[in-house]
Amino acid sequence: MKLRNVLLGAALALAARAALPRLLLLKFAPAVAKLNAGDYKPLLDNYADDFVLHFHEGPHRWSGDWVGKAGFDAFLQNFTAAGIRGEIVAIATSGPLWALTMWVRFDDHADAPDGTRLYANSTVLVLRTRWFKVVEQHDFYLDTQAIVDFDRKLEELGVEAVPRPA
Repeated sequence: MKLRNVLLGAALALAARAALPRLLLLKFAPAVAKLNAGDYKPLLDNYADDFVLHFHEGPHRWSGDWVGKAGFDAFLQNFTAAGIRGEIVAIATSGPLWALTMWVRFDDHADAPDGTRLYANSTVLVLRTRWFKVVEQHDFYLDTQAIVDFDRKLEELGVEAVPRPA
């Protein structure tokens, strides 16, 4: 009887762990849909006040570290002003629920007002959480030059960069 209970408990724990990426996708999908519509606030609610985003360095408006919730707010303002749309393709996790690490495949793109594709890229986001709030994120892009080229196109279109908070 005891062995049966242990095996049943282990099976339930494994099933719950296997379901976690799907549950996270269900949690983040509505926030990403709103982000795609220009409303980044629901996504921002998932991030801690002391959050840090480490973004690809280079000669573009998103370069470097974005510190704190205010920093990420400015980053997301730049993201939505640029007309970037994206989707979560897959999520993988490791670690305990109170200190989870997530790997998120996020594909994004942006179009000009006339519908011309200005930018497309694939990204892997590595997120560390603390008690269900994201505290650190590293973004790794398939094509880093595409970000630089896109920023130049935005400048040509007159899309101003949102400055970082002091």
